[in-house]
Amino acid sequence: MKIAALLLSVLVNVASFAQVIKAPAYPLITHDPYFSIWSTTDKLNESVTRHWTGTEQSLIGLLNVDGQYYNFLGQPVYPPETLLEAGATNPAECRYTTEKPGKNWMQEKFAAKDWVSGKMPFGSGWNQDAMTEWKTKEIWLRRSFVLDQVPAGQLLLQLRHDDDVDVYLNGQLIYQCTGCYTSELKNFALDEVLRKNLKKGTNVMAIHCTNTGGFAWIDAGLASQKKMSGVTAAVQTGVEMTATKTKYSFNCGPLFLMCDFISPLIATDADLLSKPVSYIQFNVQSLDDRKHDVTLYFLAADNLVRNKPSSVLKKQKGVFGKLQYLKTGTTEQPVLKTKGDNVRIDWGYLYVAAYKGSKIVQSTEPTLPGKKLSGFSETRISFGKAGEQPVPQTLLLAYDDLYSIEYFNQPLKAWWKKNYSSTEQLLDKSMEESASIMERCDKFDRQLVADAEKAGGEAYAKLCVMAYRQSLAAHKLVRGPNNEMLFPSKENFSNGSIWTVDVTYPSAPLSLLYNPGLLKGMIEPIMYYSESGKWTKPFPAHDLGTYPVANGQTYPEDMPVEEAGNMIILAAAVCKAEHKFDFAKKHWTVLSQWVEFLVKDGFDPANQLCTDDFAGHLARNCNLSLKAIAGIAAYAQMARGLGKKEPAASYNAIANDYAARWMQMADAGDHYALTFDKKNTWSQKYNLVWDKLLGLGLFPASVYEKETRYYLGRQLKYGLPLDSRKTYTKSDWICWTAVLCADRTDFEQLIAPVLRYAEETPDRVPLSDWHETTTGKQTGFQARSVVGGYFIKMLEMKWGSGEW
Repeated sequence: MKIAALLLSVLVNVASFAQVIKAPAYPLITHDPYFSIWSTTDKLNESVTRHWTGTEQSLIGLLNVDGQYYNFLGQPVYPPETLLEAGATNPAECRYTTEKPGKNWMQEKFAAKDWVSGKMPFGSGWNQDAMTEWKTKEIWLRRSFVLDQVPAGQLLLQLRHDDDVDVYLNGQLIYQCTGCYTSELKNFALDEVLRKNLKKGTNVMAIHCTNTGGFAWIDAGLASQKKMSGVTAAVQTGVEMTATKTKYSFNCGPLFLMCDFISPLIATDADLLSKPVSYIQFNVQSLDDRKHDVTLYFLAADNLVRNKPSSVLKKQKGVFGKLQYLKTGTTEQPVLKTKGDNVRIDWGYLYVAAYKGSKIVQSTEPTLPGKKLSGFSETRISFGKAGEQPVPQTLLLAYDDLYSIEYFNQPLKAWWKKNYSSTEQLLDKSMEESASIMERCDKFDRQLVADAEKAGGEAYAKLCVMAYRQSLAAHKLVRGPNNEMLFPSKENFSNGSIWTVDVTYPSAPLSLLYNPGLLKGMIEPIMYYSESGKWTKPFPAHDLGTYPVANGQTYPEDMPVEEAGNMIILAAAVCKAEHKFDFAKKHWTVLSQWVEFLVKDGFDPANQLCTDDFAGHLARNCNLSLKAIAGIAAYAQMARGLGKKEPAASYNAIANDYAARWMQMADAGDHYALTFDKKNTWSQKYNLVWDKLLGLGLFPASVYEKETRYYLGRQLKYGLPLDSRKTYTKSDWICWTAVLCADRTDFEQLIAPVLRYAEETPDRVPLSDWHETTTGKQTGFQARSVVGGYFIKMLEMKWGSGEW
């Protein structure tokens, strides 16, 4: 290997101090809840790239070196060929019964003469668009189909089921799932030995589905998928994740390739953060003494712009300034019409842009290698004769969503649009500034790691790197009706809510650390909801709707103490971060209303939900009580800052009285209990952290010491359980709880198992904040903004440095 190539290889792995080379999933393109593409394997070319929801959004990268194709990105497969259409694409006739049939009901020759005819999909609930209503507990279905020949390639079962399902092909079980469901049609690769069940002529698919509760659905089809012939897998030689970049290196026969994905989410710069433009940088170099003919092929799937496969697309090519681009979108353009949790965008336009010139050719109908490839757009880059000197090229991947959210019945555009008249202008400027943006990203990445290591050590720094892009990309930066900055989050894989207060609360440390304006954009809309009279209850709303529609709360139950405490604490945190109390003054009336609710109902909470709603209702919750006490004291702190001496003294006295009573009522000997009435229980008291960060002076050091000592004795392999009821945990809360430690060694002891979980979990999804501490498996949630809470130790360091 030549010295220059060696230097490039080394540079891949030394860009930062705390190298992140192993993660549950790797962010490639990360900007907002809709424009978010990930690799879910350690090697970039071992899996199809996916949206954070798990749905395929395929990017493919091939390098042709002297006539030989090497795959370095995604999976080089042709689009699936339909064998049996699912009802979602073509309502399919079948026979069904809701009465338990004979034991051979799945066999080919079974006579289903008493069954009735209906069309797939069958179901109830969801979007109410089932072709045949199904409201019983169980259903049995049979579909016959004819094949002219048994196809080659990977056999795919295309299935959507809610809930338990058994699928048979010509009498043999080919798929079974119990205790699970899917909310969309998904491809399940079938074992090669199952191909023998297919035959030329008539075949029978038989399905049994059980609705265990709630909505019901069943739809199924079959397809086959072929790999591209003549393609060799490139050998990945390195991967590293930084705060803004994911960087890979490969050997492609006699050629060395670097491929970097950069989403420049620099939180200190709202204008840059808002731009939905990612950079993909390629660098090629010969590994021997020869020059080689090199061409790179970058393919972007049509699925990046649609939620359902049936959506019809429009593709076009264009030029602007120094750039050429491909533009893809649906013909229907149902702007802001699709809402919910497990959904993708189906409006707006995807752009793939590159410099104009004969060396770069773009096509809406690629042919590669030697076969027309439907469902993709292609950008082809000729590097000519590549030798020992590195040859760079850059692509831009961008998304213009036209309108980002609906805010109290008013469609709002993204923040970046106030500075640019068109997406094309944005792309041209982004390419022009690429060198300076890369320098800024490098500087930011290095500083983040240095600060995180100083605050909490190497393991902690790695967690912050993993969390950074994910947290920010679960939001959308929007221009408000009065030119204000709005920063709504989506409650990813929880319920799809927008502006959820108890999601904002755990995510807040990242924005407090880097840009308090972002946090104001998360909490002011909730304040407006109450101040405008649209929300009339004496405590804050839980949310403002279902993403991307924010017209009012849609969550079916309130969290009174939780949200009141959250909002007051976060308002005080904004004041501290900004070194002034203007924010509190602006919203003093509603803050005063909420604090009165906390005084009345917060100390010994009634049976209700808190942010850990997955654990169920809980009365007399000691940790929730701590939030109320901290909220009252935070209000007193803001009153004092505004010169309101009387309320400051009054509410501070109430908070201190409650704190003294709390220490007596929650005391369980060597720790403090989960609830006031059950001393044989325990829980993480993560809400106590604001007493420390805001300097409220409510609790003595002995309280912190007793709790943290107890926690260290309750840790399991993959972290400290949330409380004594279950062994699952929340990693964001562990990071908060660890800040309660006075000793750096104790902090690192609590953090180490969280990193172990992130590096060893078998679930290859964007970082889940809810996992099992015994196995490291995901319990639920993924790709959520709450991992911004990991930054709380860095926030403590910043606020403890004398800035306040």
